[in-house]
Amino acid sequence: MTQILTADAIAPLFTRDDAYLCARWGRPVAPVVFGLADDSLAVFRAALRAVLADIRHPLTDTDPEMGANMMFFFAGDWPELAEIPDLERLTGQPGLPARLAEAGADQYRIFRFDADGGIRACLTFVRMGGVLHDAHPGALAELLAVRAMLTFAGDVRPSAQVAALLRAAYDPVMPVAARDPAHALRLAARTGQPGERRAP
Repeated sequence: MTQILTADAIAPLFTRDDAYLCARWGRPVAPVVFGLADDSLAVFRAALRAVLADIRHPLTDTDPEMGANMMFFFAGDWPELAEIPDLERLTGQPGLPARLAEAGADQYRIFRFDADGGIRACLTFVRMGGVLHDAHPGALAELLAVRAMLTFAGDVRPSAQVAALLRAAYDPVMPVAARDPAHALRLAARTGQPGERRAP
C-alpha cells in the first residue's frame, strides 16, 4: 500500500523563504518544445499528455493570449540559450545563461501568474549535457511535466504520492492558488491511493 502524504509532508513542498504558495494552472495548457529530435519529441508529447489526462486538466493547441504558454527549451549547455531570440524579454532575467552556468544548474523554471493567482505560463529550461544526458525521453518528460503542474518550492519526482497530490490540487473544489499553509491540510484530506478521487 502506498503511504499517503500528510499535511506536514505537503507544506514544505510549497514553502520557500517561509512563504507558502501552491498554485495550479487556471487555463488550458498549450505546450511547445524546442531543441529535441523528432523521435524524442513524439515520446515527450505523449508523456506530457498522460500527466495532464491523469489530473483531468485540458490540453490545447493554442492559448488565445500567448500562443504557447508551457515552453520547454532543451540545450546541450547553458550558453546555447543565448541563441534564443529575445531571451531576455521572454524571461525578464538579464544574463540568465551565465547565471545558470555559474550555479551548475541542470533545470530552471519560470512561472507567470494570472490575476487570480493561477499559473498563466511556465518556461522550463533544461541542460542536456549534464546528469540528464542519458535520461529516457519519456521519463524526462514526465519529470518535467510534473514539476510544471504546481509551484513546487523544490524538486519532486514522479511517484504515486505525487500523482495523488496533483489530482488533489486539481480537484475543482480546491482554490486555483493558496498562500495559507492550512491549504496543505485540505490537500492531505483529498490525497488518497493512486487512482482514487475523493468526494468533495
